[in-house]
Amino acid sequence: MLSQSTISSKVSLSGVGVHTGKKVNINILPSSPNSGIIFKRIDLNQNNIVIPNFENVSDATLCTTISNQYGVKVSTIEHLMAAFLGLGIDNAIVEVDSQEIPILDGSAKDFVKILKKTGKKYSDIPIKIIRINNHIELKDGNKFISIDKSNTTLDIDFEISYQNSFIGNQKNKINVYENKLDDIYDSRTFCLYEDIEKLEKLGLGKGGSLKNALVVKNDKLLNQDGLRNKKEFVNHKILDCMGDLYLVGYRLIGSLKCKHGGHSLTNKLLRKVFSDNRNYSLIEIKGKNLPYSLINNRHNLKSIA
Repeated sequence: MLSQSTISSKVSLSGVGVHTGKKVNINILPSSPNSGIIFKRIDLNQNNIVIPNFENVSDATLCTTISNQYGVKVSTIEHLMAAFLGLGIDNAIVEVDSQEIPILDGSAKDFVKILKKTGKKYSDIPIKIIRINNHIELKDGNKFISIDKSNTTLDIDFEISYQNSFIGNQKNKINVYENKLDDIYDSRTFCLYEDIEKLEKLGLGKGGSLKNALVVKNDKLLNQDGLRNKKEFVNHKILDCMGDLYLVGYRLIGSLKCKHGGHSLTNKLLRKVFSDNRNYSLIEIKGKNLPYSLINNRHNLKSIA
């Protein structure tokens, strides 16, 4: 569908924050066209609106945290944002009664399940997309990320490499708009057993457990239920990347490659892309059919940048 959508009715979830350890409740409500995704801290009486935009990312340490000009924060938004992107939800209000979105089982599976169950409501307003025009890349030691132009897709090509023999090297590539994403949604956050002490020293991971994270010790997985898919580690990285990319505010058309990256590197890439308006175009789809190529079928598009 090429018109903007929201959810058909209010849905609610509860859980704990993986880093704060606090119980948190969220309501996801329908919203009007062109409003985008909005977070609202209902535990606060004022200055409680926080917009999930890459420029509002105030911390990218092990999760994505956004803040408004008054210092009000919402953290660990990436799994929910990935669900919104993958399901094509353009507009919604997320009410949250604490600083952190619940981790649930460590994946986006439950977000996707409840959003699919309530369904979508379409408007008559056409979607807007951001098309990448130029190749942009960043390197940070052995970490690498790049984005380039594409025709009508958002491709994510991700690779990880761990010295840990159980995780090892994993690589996967997906088309966000065309592939079946169940393995991506189902893939849980993970850590090495030896990193738990580091998390504790940082005051993070207070709500973490084997119920919401994969934990690898030496060459063994401590979770008795095992892996949900063979590439669950890299697939979770792709899930995080999807959520962070949706912080551009619109659906994105481009081809991304990443090696050893994470929240911080993705955010740095987006800031570099949008530092020069020649790198992208903001486009409104005109007509009822998605053009075969956003470059060759300009009569179907209206540039609004």
